[in-house]
Amino acid sequence: MTEQEIGRVAFDPRADAHVPLALQFTGLDGRPVSIVDAIAGRPTLLIPADFTCRQICGPALTIASSALQQSGLAAGRDYSLVIVGIDPRDSRDDARRFTEGQIGQAGTSVLTGSHEAVRTLLDSIGYHIAFDRSRDAISHPAAFVTLAPDGHVVRSLSSLALQPADLRLALLEAGDGRIGGLPGRIALLCYGFDAVHGIYTSRIATILQLMGAATVAAMAGLIGLLLVRGKRRGASA
Repeated sequence: MTEQEIGRVAFDPRADAHVPLALQFTGLDGRPVSIVDAIAGRPTLLIPADFTCRQICGPALTIASSALQQSGLAAGRDYSLVIVGIDPRDSRDDARRFTEGQIGQAGTSVLTGSHEAVRTLLDSIGYHIAFDRSRDAISHPAAFVTLAPDGHVVRSLSSLALQPADLRLALLEAGDGRIGGLPGRIALLCYGFDAVHGIYTSRIATILQLMGAATVAAMAGLIGLLLVRGKRRGASA
């Protein structure tokens, strides 16, 4: 592989990146599955994977699976999981062996597709790969994305440095506060995404502002109550 080819391997989703919902793939059962069917109206973790890669993709799926289990969210209820093969040469048997024992069935789609469908999907999220003919392998970024129910890319995350808390927040953000209940909405107020490091960090300033506003509101209410009581006493006297 030349330096020029290596230089093309990158992950740079546009600000308006959006997955084409009508794209057609094939599920493990051999039936056609569109992206919109796989997302199923839920915030989604989209994992591009080389089903015959064990150096990066195997460990990355294990990390993602563990993080999802620790996220406190339920697949098929709170989110969808979509794993798409990036090598059109991989078969459904390859996909089945790759994911066996790693993922559940609810809310999960494992997809293979044509060269055109795979290329269109990867281009839509800024996921650039290169074929290494000398090793008959694919060089690719180590990254996932979360999608909103309408298919637009919300966050990109490192697949090898994924933390359960970051994945939970990314899915909560992709769900725009519709999953995770009140604690989830509060968490989104208290944390901001650090795009440089791909993690969520505490918004100390926001927390202090919220606490300050709550304190001011409580004091205003107390002062108002005291004034009302004072007027009542004056009237009764």
